[in-house]
Amino acid sequence: MQRSRDLIWDGCLNVRDLGGHPTGDGAETRFGSVVRADSVGQLSPAGWEALVAYGIRTVIDLRGDHERDEDPPGELPVDVLHVPFMEASEPEWEEIAEQLERLDDLPVADATREAYVIFLECFKPNVGAAVRAVAEAPEGGVVVHCVGGKDRTGLLTALLLEVAGVAIEEIAADYALSEDRLRPRHDAWLEAAETKAERRRLERITQTPPEVITGVFGELERRYGSIDAYLRSAGVSDEEIARARSRLRG
Repeated sequence: MQRSRDLIWDGCLNVRDLGGHPTGDGAETRFGSVVRADSVGQLSPAGWEALVAYGIRTVIDLRGDHERDEDPPGELPVDVLHVPFMEASEPEWEEIAEQLERLDDLPVADATREAYVIFLECFKPNVGAAVRAVAEAPEGGVVVHCVGGKDRTGLLTALLLEVAGVAIEEIAADYALSEDRLRPRHDAWLEAAETKAERRRLERITQTPPEVITGVFGELERRYGSIDAYLRSAGVSDEEIARARSRLRG
C-alpha cells in the first residue's frame, strides 16, 4: 500500500511529507524526515499532538519577525528555529518592490517565476541559512513553514528535493498542489475582496502553476550552472549540501 504524503494536522491546510518522491537513481526520498506546512501557529491542540506524534522535533519558521506569534506551546518537545527567508532593510525592500512592479502585466506563471528569481537573488544569504538549518537540525523530523506554505516554503522545499535527486517535473508537481490545498483560505479571501482590483490581485497570488518551478530552476541553472552551485553562492558548503541530501535520502 502506497503511503500518502498528505498529513492531517488540525488547524493547517497545506501539510505534506517530502518523502516518497522518486529520485533519479531509482530510490525515493525518506518519509518522516522533512515536512512542509502552512503556519503551524494555526494548529489546534490536537494538531500539535499530531505533529509531535509524527516525530517532529524541530520547527524551522521562515516567517519574518512581524509575522510571528508565540508558538508552539512551550511544553511541547519541539525546538523552534527562526530563519526568516525574506529579511531586508527598508531601502532594500523599496528596490525589490520596484522590480516587482514591473511584473504586473505579465501572465501569472511568468510574473511568479520572475518574482521568485528576484527573491532567490536578493535574499540569497537567507536561502543559504534555511538550507543549513535543515541540514544541521538534530535527529528527528523537521517541519518547515511560513504562512501559507506556498512561496517561501515552496522554494526551500523545491531546492531540498532537487538536492535529493528528485526530477524537476516531480518537484513542480508538488509545488502545484498548494493551490488546491489552500483553496478554502483563498476562497475566503476572494469572497472578502472589496474591489475588482483586489480580487484580481488575489487571483494571481493564489495560483501555483507547475511551470513556475521549472522556469525558476532553468534560470538558476543558466546563471550558475547547477542548483548546487547556486547554493554554494548562497554560502552553503559542499558538506552541508551533502547533509541536506542525506536527511532526505537516509
